[in-house]
Amino acid sequence: MEVIGLIAEYNPFHNGHLYQINKIKEMYPDSLIILILNGYFLERGIPSIESKETKTELALKYGIDLVVELPFVFGTNSADIFAEKSLELLNELKINKLVFGSESNNIDNLITIAKTQLDPEFDSRFKEYLATGINYPTALNKAIGIELNEPNDLLGVSYIKAILKNNYNIEPITIQRTNSYHDTTSNDEIISASNVRAKLEENLDISKYVPEAKVSKINEELLFNLIKYKIVTEHDLSIYLTVDEGIDNRLKKVINNVSSLDELITSIKTKRYTYNRIMRMLIHILIGLTKEDKEQIQNNEYIRLLGFNSKAQEHINKIKKDINLPIVTKYTSVESKIKDYELKAAAIYKLITNDDVLSFELSNKPI
Repeated sequence: MEVIGLIAEYNPFHNGHLYQINKIKEMYPDSLIILILNGYFLERGIPSIESKETKTELALKYGIDLVVELPFVFGTNSADIFAEKSLELLNELKINKLVFGSESNNIDNLITIAKTQLDPEFDSRFKEYLATGINYPTALNKAIGIELNEPNDLLGVSYIKAILKNNYNIEPITIQRTNSYHDTTSNDEIISASNVRAKLEENLDISKYVPEAKVSKINEELLFNLIKYKIVTEHDLSIYLTVDEGIDNRLKKVINNVSSLDELITSIKTKRYTYNRIMRMLIHILIGLTKEDKEQIQNNEYIRLLGFNSKAQEHINKIKKDINLPIVTKYTSVESKIKDYELKAAAIYKLITNDDVLSFELSNKPI
């Protein structure tokens, strides 16, 4: 039996995700699919428009066998950390294939790029290009020597690097992406998550694009005001993760002159500080994730099961003796800073959506 790994954010769960699951079942009929799921706040720092509970329910309903949590402290980080910690969990769960969507669908090319980035000389070459004043993506492409701009391919390279760096016995497999992440206007049956979110912002019906519409309404004004309160009242913002030297002063300087999150990010955005990087930083400030705590949190400390079926239960029982991390179903029994930050993220998410997500976090049982 093939044990397939997936890594996803489901923001929201849409027809493209269902297509991917069905394609995996077509390619590997006798397989078990394990999903590493990002929760309330995502890799780009933005809040999810579907709760962790909703995403877990939909994943199980539409073909995933086991759903495992990617903790907030790793899920709201750079692509490399996001990928590294997701693969860490999947390796523990004994997958033998990682499947991900790809714009190019050229796995050999992606592996070549990953190996280039792992070359000891790559970092110094990349920093030299960055020092010339060009933006991060352009410097990255010049250092690699191959143009790579599409988000799924970029993330795929991070997955492959994690596999190669750690010598995991995992084969990366691509599935051709059927649409562009950047397209926010098309009306095909399968569109990107960003397109679905754009249609929601315009109050358009999204039922054509998702198996089920169970989205949460994000109170953007409240989110901005909570972030503003933290920036205004905190004496030293530099203690928080991803707040680099100097950016804390700029935040203090502009915060009272802006009236929305977009305005705030636009006012401090530069070639070095991209929109996504700033958004992650603001979420770290809001949740209170400090550099000191993150220094102590280097690796996953447990495997938290969000949901599973009987097939997955058999797999877990079979491999349990070979898993190095404790498997968690009762969250209240966990003593960990990773868990503490997960609950903080849930509490903030509850404030900005009015969804009672803390009940799911503390219910002591997976779906």
